[in-house]
Amino acid sequence: MQKIKRKSLLYKSGVEYADYCINHVEGCSHGCRFPCYAMMMKKRCGLIKDYNDWIKPRIVENAIELLNNEIPRLKSKIKVVHLCFTTDPFMYKQKEVSDLTLSIIKRLNDDNIRCTVLTKGIYPKVLTDTKKYGENNEYAITLVSLDKNFKDNFEPGAAPYATRIKALKFLHDTGLKTWVSMEPYPTPNLVKQDLNKVLNKVKFVDKIIFGKLNYNVKVTEFENNKDFYADCANTVTDFCKKYGIQYHIKYGTQENENRKTENIFKKEDKVRLCKLAMF
Repeated sequence: MQKIKRKSLLYKSGVEYADYCINHVEGCSHGCRFPCYAMMMKKRCGLIKDYNDWIKPRIVENAIELLNNEIPRLKSKIKVVHLCFTTDPFMYKQKEVSDLTLSIIKRLNDDNIRCTVLTKGIYPKVLTDTKKYGENNEYAITLVSLDKNFKDNFEPGAAPYATRIKALKFLHDTGLKTWVSMEPYPTPNLVKQDLNKVLNKVKFVDKIIFGKLNYNVKVTEFENNKDFYADCANTVTDFCKKYGIQYHIKYGTQENENRKTENIFKKEDKVRLCKLAMF
């Protein structure tokens, strides 16, 4: 795997459910075709050439060195560190990425800094060793379908859905906090499925985050996409209340939040987007 060096690693995220963030890999071999917002942002800012460039991940070889310098300076400001927004920390079948992620989590936990982790890969069982890794970390998978054809088309390099769920449940059964990101959830013209069946596969988790699919022409062409997402949001809310699961509906998913999201997005300029893409 190719390697790169960075001048900094920890950064303030500004995202609604995260505090600080780390992106210790450039690119992602999962090659998601929703399209991937992270890939679009990196390409816009000139950090990658195209899709083929994006799916060849490059690891930040000085990541631990940077953390050793940044943690003493930022520790008092950090509530939680999220891995990751513009890459995947447990990239499927990428051992070098997973090994570095484990080292990063341990380094943060050694200073009592809690981590939240989100992946479309497979969690290693070693994370259940709470003497080595913190017991207060939170682990999540992205899950928007159970349909193999949909995964093969839209998440070609990611781990199979069933394997993701199994690995997450293993962590949950050992007492670790787990959650699921059901975003970006596809409209029926992309895949016909029963949302309740997807939800039932992960009803063991502590929290579910649900959000719509953006940046896809077929979604905007779907005539009733606003009503569809409003109904989905209600389904998720009712399901979570029934099983005592925490939930969060992402801004813009429900009709009454659409205008709010549009106004927030208008305030985002290219300078800020490119600044975030650098990390």
